[in-house]
Amino acid sequence: MDGTAELLFYVNGRKVIEKNVDPETMLLPYLRKKLRLTGTKYGCGAGGCGACTVMISRCNPITKRIRHYPANACLIPICSLYGAAVTTVEGIGSTKTRIHPVQERIAKCHGTQCGFCTPGMVMSIYTLLRNHPEPTLSQLTDALGGNLCRCTGYRPIIDACKTFCKTSGCCQSKEDGVCCLDQGINGLPEFEEGNETNLKLFSEEEFLPLDPTQELIFPPELMTMAEKQPQRTRIFSGDRMTWISPVTLKELLEAKVKYPQAPVVMGNTSVGPDMKFKGIFHPVIISPDRIEELSVVNYTDNGLTLGAALSLAQVKDILANVILKLPEEKAQMYHALLKHLGTLAGSQIRNMASLGGHIVSRHPDSDLNPLLAVGNCTLNLLSKEGKRQIPLNEQFLRKCPSADLKPEEILISVNIPYLRKWEFVSAFRQAQRQQNALAIVNSGMRVFFGGGDGIIKELSIAYGGVGPTTICAKNSCQKLIRRRWNEEMLDAACRLILDEVSLPGSAPGGRVEFRRTLIISFFFKFYLEVSQILKRMDPLHYPSLTDKYESALEELHSRHHWRTLKYQNADPKQLPQDPVGHPIMHLSGIKHATGEAIYCDDMPAVDRELFLTFVTSSRAHAKIVSVDLSEALSLPGVVDILTEEHLHGINSFRLLTEPEKLLSTDEVFCVGELVCAVIADSEVLAKRAAQRVKIVYRDLEPLILTIEEAIQHKSFFEKERKLEYGNIDEAFKMVDQILEGEIHMGGQEHFYMETQSMLVVPKGEDQEIDVYVSTQFPKYIQDIVASTLKLPANKVMCHVKRVGGAFGGKVMKTGIMAAITAFAANKHGRAVRCILERGEDMLITGGRHPYLGKYKAGFMNDGRILALDVEHYSNGGAALDESLLMIEMGLLKMENAYKFPNLRCRAWACRTNLPSNTALRGFGFPQTGLITESCITEVAAKCGLSPEKVRTINMYKQIDQTPYKQEINAKNLIQCWKECMAMSSYALRKAAVEKFNSENCWKKKGLAVVPLKFPVGLGSVAAGQAAALVHIYLDGSVLVTHGGIEMGQGVHTKMIQVASRELRMPLSNIHLRGTSTETVPNANISGGSVVADLNGLAVKDACQTLLKRLEPIISKNPGGTWKDWAQAAFDESISLSATGYFRGYESNMNWETGEGHPFEYFVYGAACSEVEIDCLTGAHKNIRTDIVMDVGCSINPALDIGQIEGAFIQGMGLYTIEELNYSPQGVLYTRGPNQYKIPAICDIPTELHVSLLPPSQNSNTLYSSKGLGESGIFLGCSVFFAIQDAVSAARQERGLFGPLKLNSPLTPEKIRMACEDKFTKMIPRDEPGSYVPWNIPI
Repeated sequence: MDGTAELLFYVNGRKVIEKNVDPETMLLPYLRKKLRLTGTKYGCGAGGCGACTVMISRCNPITKRIRHYPANACLIPICSLYGAAVTTVEGIGSTKTRIHPVQERIAKCHGTQCGFCTPGMVMSIYTLLRNHPEPTLSQLTDALGGNLCRCTGYRPIIDACKTFCKTSGCCQSKEDGVCCLDQGINGLPEFEEGNETNLKLFSEEEFLPLDPTQELIFPPELMTMAEKQPQRTRIFSGDRMTWISPVTLKELLEAKVKYPQAPVVMGNTSVGPDMKFKGIFHPVIISPDRIEELSVVNYTDNGLTLGAALSLAQVKDILANVILKLPEEKAQMYHALLKHLGTLAGSQIRNMASLGGHIVSRHPDSDLNPLLAVGNCTLNLLSKEGKRQIPLNEQFLRKCPSADLKPEEILISVNIPYLRKWEFVSAFRQAQRQQNALAIVNSGMRVFFGGGDGIIKELSIAYGGVGPTTICAKNSCQKLIRRRWNEEMLDAACRLILDEVSLPGSAPGGRVEFRRTLIISFFFKFYLEVSQILKRMDPLHYPSLTDKYESALEELHSRHHWRTLKYQNADPKQLPQDPVGHPIMHLSGIKHATGEAIYCDDMPAVDRELFLTFVTSSRAHAKIVSVDLSEALSLPGVVDILTEEHLHGINSFRLLTEPEKLLSTDEVFCVGELVCAVIADSEVLAKRAAQRVKIVYRDLEPLILTIEEAIQHKSFFEKERKLEYGNIDEAFKMVDQILEGEIHMGGQEHFYMETQSMLVVPKGEDQEIDVYVSTQFPKYIQDIVASTLKLPANKVMCHVKRVGGAFGGKVMKTGIMAAITAFAANKHGRAVRCILERGEDMLITGGRHPYLGKYKAGFMNDGRILALDVEHYSNGGAALDESLLMIEMGLLKMENAYKFPNLRCRAWACRTNLPSNTALRGFGFPQTGLITESCITEVAAKCGLSPEKVRTINMYKQIDQTPYKQEINAKNLIQCWKECMAMSSYALRKAAVEKFNSENCWKKKGLAVVPLKFPVGLGSVAAGQAAALVHIYLDGSVLVTHGGIEMGQGVHTKMIQVASRELRMPLSNIHLRGTSTETVPNANISGGSVVADLNGLAVKDACQTLLKRLEPIISKNPGGTWKDWAQAAFDESISLSATGYFRGYESNMNWETGEGHPFEYFVYGAACSEVEIDCLTGAHKNIRTDIVMDVGCSINPALDIGQIEGAFIQGMGLYTIEELNYSPQGVLYTRGPNQYKIPAICDIPTELHVSLLPPSQNSNTLYSSKGLGESGIFLGCSVFFAIQDAVSAARQERGLFGPLKLNSPLTPEKIRMACEDKFTKMIPRDEPGSYVPWNIPI
């Protein structure tokens, strides 16, 4: 073995040689810090978000074929890249050379907003095109399954993808030989009006063609190396770890004898996360490289043998080919494996993870192991002693020493036998999200009948996700042998299996009753599947399934995506070069796609820069007895550790009402509270030291986590807020009926793709300091830093170029962390960088407030609600933050689109021991609006009316008054509602849904339509002021600066459109550099949907001032250029710089009287969604959504539609799959994309139709436009109510007519458990109090 290997690989066509490589180094930090290729982003560090996707190319020395595959750079040890070529987003195109068609199209199709996820998206699509230059749409959506985006809602990204497909615009699923384009929407005739206005937001004709000959070639040197490489083991040794890469089987076995405990690593997708998140350390890692024997594919007479080193993606391709060659009955096992491989992780992980690694890791929720275990698969092992074969059975999966690999053995290959005649196998799984999510429960099942008599000869059932390992129901299967395959057997089997596969109430992972139900629901599905095949094989002897039952076997409806957009044409009276009203591409779109857009952590390292990391509390309410820093401080490279003592006298800051502490070394009030900050020479050293800080706690009482506990302990911030209208007590005496109800709504994580990031640079003189930070509120950062450093604000400058998503989460906590970072920088006179890891970010920063709404409604039998009494309780967490403002906004918007003549609404912010919750897009309205809509739905059920009837009858009519006495004109609300009903063919589809539900027992559809009234305004004039600064230079070019932050919503793009219109000059003449407290002081927070409104009016003001000054000059030389005019103005001493100012919309609210005029205008809309649910598993599919919005006059329809769609998908996540889990001690479990599921590309509606109302004038706003950042979130609840509709249909069919109480989010668990049936009745239930649950509902 050679002890001094050097690492050689290529990056973007350039050779990289590393002499002393540290095996602990991953590709992502290497690319970003060492090679300064910052296009590849850090999003989660766990392979769960796709932001760090790169393409890896390797040459197979035998076949000479080159394999290109996508991979997550955050999980790739660079030692594993010997002889490989890495391509990053910078390598495929840039604005300096030429951009690649993928980059151009994703930008021009408006597929980027904040742009942080874009390089990963680009690389996933690029890699697919390298392998399939003309892909199908399903290949494209499959390729993007491992990439998350929080801004766009994925639609425009799919549009960009479609331009590469062979056929564009069609759904490509020729169901019954009919193309979707022929049959109108959902098989219904297309509604007539409006087809002409389906304008394209981009023109495909202009796109660069895809030319495969122009791609980077695989480096010839690597080709030669692969073919002629002298075969010898490479060893890389670091400080703590040794990496051994054997290249022959003999050397691999030798290494395994020498280091029997060392793991064999192929893709590092299992060992990597364990080392990173579970602190498991391996001093030696063995990573075989291109050993032929480990990649065999052998077709034998009785099955298929697959090499252990094949990646799951390769296995998927091999199986897809095998199926084509084999008779149906033999290939069932391969069909089942393929089904699971299609949803297992994302494309990147499937291409990295190996078959052998997946099997040997034996994760309790492995998708393949239960299937392989029931399929009589065997494992071929090898060691110095020789070959051996062991069965892949329950003993192996339980790691029984007698049935496991010996330490010196390795797994060479896996034998997967063909099925026999009369043998059937099936795979099942249910996860929080359809794809790229670990299964909650999965299962493999096989039965063998021996002949056509239907008598069970062999039965094998295995489950994942129901215990510490894969569990086989051996005893149950044994008892069922020789039974006939019929209903009695089914009933007996369910009881036996439940008895054998038992889950304790306190089982890790929670959802215990749901998992118990899935165990038998899956068996029922298997029973139906097998019965159906038996019927096909021998129609005489087997009764056919009732048609209603067949639906249990069909996959949820999933056709390919298509969308129509109907938006406003620009005003025909406009000047031809006036860009307002046109779908102008996002200013940074191309830079997002090439990776050239610079985010905070992409800024190059400053000389002698330090890194800061936080130590956070691990208890929810405790006294800190002692903090021992000695071990941490003794580590090399650790510079300092800041505690509360250092911040004496400056350890708190007040923004709204209550001061908040920066560091707490005395008493902590939540898990994740900042205790101290470690400063070291590098991120790795800082993190290592932070783990060595020893804190001793003494727990304190009471521990308050839930709203119910807060109510019990009267733990509230300040007093209640209250809004009253009419005379509620009198009204309750007049009504026909009264109902009382409540709904609970869980929180939501912001999940901005760029985690909290900051870099503080002391300037070295006059105590000046620069703060570069990813924030929505530079003025606040400036204030809190100045206060902490005891400096005047004019010494502290805060700069923000762009933010990689924020959604309300980059304000309060960002300021606290920036202040601590600035203190460290100031103390040591060195630059300090602080970038949170995803897990830290989710733990520390809090999110949307969970809500409890209690309502009492008095209504007439015709559905008119005359009296409504509501109580809102929000879970504010440990510190006040923005909770008070949030419950006020929630109150003011709670009535949504309805006029309740008598209304009383009270709200409380609860103080609990959770990280303080904060602003999140929609700011209270998504919660309070849902409470109101839930009440409306319940009233409808009580009156025996449809919900849309009750919605219509209670809606605002034309001119009216809100509960706080502000006038409202609801004309456009009614128009949105009517147009949405028409556009969605509501009545026709309602009938179709009812027909479907009457014909299908186990699948149900639901349809719901929800109106929207979203008031826009900040509640005070001062909060709405904005300023801008515009310079004209002597060459005629213009620089615009304003106080708004670009966080993906496109505000800079709109500002340049404004300047272009006002100065009557082309867009290309105008530039915008970023936002800074140096150019525009005292700017307000960027949020509340008004950033473009307010700053646009300021930019307009500045431009008009300039134009007025220049009028005499332009009139003297009307044919001149801007260069001529600027020079002439300069020669006449006319200033070419102007500030613009807007004082804010008139706005006021008096909480004493409950009256005011807090809002400037209302955004109206409506959404109709149709879903299909699987009553046996709780899965749901969003089939179609229609959205109609009133946007006034759109300044940029592409950006506006992007905001509507992005918000809608984020809202859909909020109300369906995004679920935060906390332990009973208040510890957050969901700390990354692997546990917390935001919508992925598989979740978006198959059809999405967005239509904007024709332009309507409003004199006060910027060109009559409306701010659309937040309103769309609420429309996501149309999916919630559609699911509720489907669940009600299922319950009614089963004779359950009582009130249905569904809380948000409507996860698969809640859907399944609400569809009560014989299986939910069969499962054992635990007495509350008899066990400690794994999690508690918050």
